[in-house]
Amino acid sequence: MEIINLGEAEGLPPVSWGAVADKLTARAAPARDAHNARTTWLSTLNEDGSPHVTAVGAMWLDDAFWFQTGSGTRKGRNVTRDPRCSIALSIPEGDVVVEGDAAQVTEPGVLARIAQAWADDGWPAELDKSETGITAPFNAPSQGPPPWNVYRIEPRSATVVLATEPGGLTRFRF
Repeated sequence: MEIINLGEAEGLPPVSWGAVADKLTARAAPARDAHNARTTWLSTLNEDGSPHVTAVGAMWLDDAFWFQTGSGTRKGRNVTRDPRCSIALSIPEGDVVVEGDAAQVTEPGVLARIAQAWADDGWPAELDKSETGITAPFNAPSQGPPPWNVYRIEPRSATVVLATEPGGLTRFRF
């Protein structure tokens, strides 16, 4: 991993990726009334190259972000055409942006395990009977009907900004 301390000129120490990954794994979120209350944003590329940004129910697991969407959604069409994307979210004391490529997951065992992780986190997802995606009793209406495709984003790079003392601004390349 390459660590680039973007705050070095201001005397800031580099951020610890291990500490950030621990917060992501614990699904640590700022307090609901905090200025950076938890929303996870997915950015994809539209056909004309312009950005498309939307809130998603992404989950950090196995050193990657996972999200789901219907095949007819704009984000689904975008990552099928061009897998480059980014995820942005707040953690306690900071903000994280991860860049990578979205890869659709189709292996039934992996889909079942990821669906179970979402269920354990409060969204009752499960493997669809077709074993090609997941389903649940509810989802955002914009996702279209199930089964929903599951995508994995393995980080290529991450930028972390810490807002509490001593602060920090660091880019990681994996």
